[in-house]
Amino acid sequence: MSTCATASRDLSEPLAGTAATAPTWLLVEQPGPWGTEALTASHLDPAVGRALERAAKDTGVRVALIRRPGRHADLHTGARHRVFVAHTRPGRSWIRTTALTDPGRLRALDFAALGAGDPAGLTLAAPDDGEPAGHGAPGQWEEYTGDPLVLVCTNGKRDRCCAVLGRPLAAELTASGVDGTWEVTHIGGHRFSPTLVVLPHGYTYGRATARSVHDVLEALRGGRVVTEGCRGRSAWERPGQTAELAVRAITGEYGVDTLTVARTEGAAPTWTVTVAHRDGREWRVSVAQVASAPPRPESCGSALGSPARMEVVGIRATHPAAPGARTVAAARR
Repeated sequence: MSTCATASRDLSEPLAGTAATAPTWLLVEQPGPWGTEALTASHLDPAVGRALERAAKDTGVRVALIRRPGRHADLHTGARHRVFVAHTRPGRSWIRTTALTDPGRLRALDFAALGAGDPAGLTLAAPDDGEPAGHGAPGQWEEYTGDPLVLVCTNGKRDRCCAVLGRPLAAELTASGVDGTWEVTHIGGHRFSPTLVVLPHGYTYGRATARSVHDVLEALRGGRVVTEGCRGRSAWERPGQTAELAVRAITGEYGVDTLTVARTEGAAPTWTVTVAHRDGREWRVSVAQVASAPPRPESCGSALGSPARMEVVGIRATHPAAPGARTVAAARR
């Protein structure tokens, strides 16, 4: 039976500019089954899930549930929940982590500060009487220094491709020694499954394989970005994601923190995005939103549609001009 991922792959649907927009991620460990709207349909207290959704709205923070790959027993016991907060902007990316018996304490976070990349927003409500305090105890935020977090979308209740393709990938990565691997509830783009986001940098990938993920991690350890299969950096809106990848393609610049989206002008369906290099160079990238053709399902079981995609119309180097710079017109697909 055909799936949305099969249709997208067969149509060679472009990946650039399809990542979720999330300058900051709040990840809460919640084992067991996940429903379609996992924050309110899992063993996490639905009231806590709703409160976190409301608090994060329009702050730049994306809230998701995570769990370790493998069998997920339907347990209701009150284990500690590992929590990560990751900020993704270039040169300012970081991860902090803690463990909580009561995830409801996260309602006291300063979401606006965290969305702006300020770790001072890592405030928590007072613990229950039974929750210990002290160094290394639950509720004590620590800098995360382990392997990059690899979050593989596996929520089959949202789309079966995420489970059928994502869960085997997450299991294979874990078996091969990628200690930072977690399953995650939803990062968008079912039809690009298996899809994942790597934190703290926020680069998102589609149609991933274990080999391609190992290549991504090896590059990141060396401070470089793999652009093959990349959907974009979650720090940016989708026009910015597209523009950054286009500049990398024409310049051969793959340093993870060398490029930033300085500004985005315009509104759908056309934008002008300024991409800045830390050495002072800039590029103005013209991006257009177009309808994909022919029609295809955006997720399994949905009607055929024409999802919007980002297309680079042109790139122009601006002040100061790079040697040999020229306007590059993108061929329309």
